[in-house]
Amino acid sequence: MKKIAFSALLAATLLGASEYNFEISPMAGYAFPSGQHLDDHGVYGAEFQYNGVESDIKPELSVLYSNADYDNSNLDTDIFRMALNGVYNLTPSNGVTPFVKAGLGYETMSEHAFDNHNSAFADAGAGLKIALAEQVALKLEAIDMVKFNNYSWDNNLLIMAGLSFAFGEKAQPAAPVAAAPEPKPEPVAAPAPKPAPTPAPKPVVAAPIDSDKDGVFDPQDKCPNTPAGFKVDVDGCPLKATLHLNFSTDSAKVDAEGTAKVNEFAAFLKESPAYKANIVGHTDSTGSDKHNQKLSEKRAEKVKAMLVEDGVAAERLTSEGMGEKMPVATNKTKAGRAENRRIEVELCQ
Repeated sequence: MKKIAFSALLAATLLGASEYNFEISPMAGYAFPSGQHLDDHGVYGAEFQYNGVESDIKPELSVLYSNADYDNSNLDTDIFRMALNGVYNLTPSNGVTPFVKAGLGYETMSEHAFDNHNSAFADAGAGLKIALAEQVALKLEAIDMVKFNNYSWDNNLLIMAGLSFAFGEKAQPAAPVAAAPEPKPEPVAAPAPKPAPTPAPKPVVAAPIDSDKDGVFDPQDKCPNTPAGFKVDVDGCPLKATLHLNFSTDSAKVDAEGTAKVNEFAAFLKESPAYKANIVGHTDSTGSDKHNQKLSEKRAEKVKAMLVEDGVAAERLTSEGMGEKMPVATNKTKAGRAENRRIEVELCQ
C-alpha cells in the first residue's frame, strides 16, 4: 500500500512540473566519438527548456563543453557545442516520464587537427525524468550527434545524467470582472387605491381529484397513472436525478463540493423509493490497468457507503468499477484526464 501511495505521489509530482514555464538541468556525462580521431572524454553543461508554448513539443537550448585528447598525439582540444532541440514528453507512468528530442547545433574546436573543423551537426536522443520532489527530477538521456566532416560522417554518442529544476509557475487566467449593478429607479408613490367593487358570489366548484396520489391534480397531470414511490415534476411525471463526481489523480477522496452532491442525491433517492441505483467508478489512464481497475472500484464503493450513511437502504444500491476503459475525454491533456476521473450513477426500477 505504501508503494502504491508513493508511486501516485511521484506521478502527481511529474504532472505538476508542466505547470512551470522553465526547466534548467545541469548535466554531466561521457562522449564516445567515432571518426574524429578523438579519445572518449567527459562532457559538462546545462539544458534550458521552455514549457510556456501552446504545443506538445517544447523548445530546449543545450550548451556543452568538453576537453578531449587526439589519438596517438600530445594534442588536446576544447570543444564547445550549442544545440536547439524540440522535446516531446510521453505519457508518465509510476513517477517516470519518458521523452524524445531532436534538433540542430554547432560545434567549435580550439585545435583543428586531423582535418577536424568547426561545423554544424544534427542530433537526436531519448531519456527519462524521474521525480524526486515537487520541482526536482533526475534526468537521464542519450544523444547521438552527427556531422559531415572532411567528406565523411562523424558521430558523437553522449550519455549524460543530471538534475532538472522546474520554476516560473504558469499564470492562471484572470477571473471575469463582474459588471456594476444598474442603479435602481427611485420609488414612485402609488396613487390611492380605488374602493374595490363588491365581488359577485362565486359558484360552488367540486374539489379537484388526484387519482394517482402524486400531488398533481388530474387536469394538470400528464402522467395520470404514476406508480407510488416516485418523486414527480410539475406535470406529474417521474423525475430522474443524476450524480456526477470528479476526483484528484490516484484518489478516492470526495471533497466538500462532491459531498454536497452525494447528500442531494441521497435525498432524491429517499423521496423516490421505487428507484434503485448502480454506482459506476471510472479513472484516467495514469497508472497500470490493474491499479486503475481497483481505484475505480474503490471510488464507487466510497460513494455507495456515503449514500448508505445518508439513510439510503443498502439493498437499493450496487457498485462497480470500469477502470480506464470508458473515457469521456482524451487522456493526453490535464483537463481531459480530470473529466475521466469520475463517478456516474445508473437509475433503474
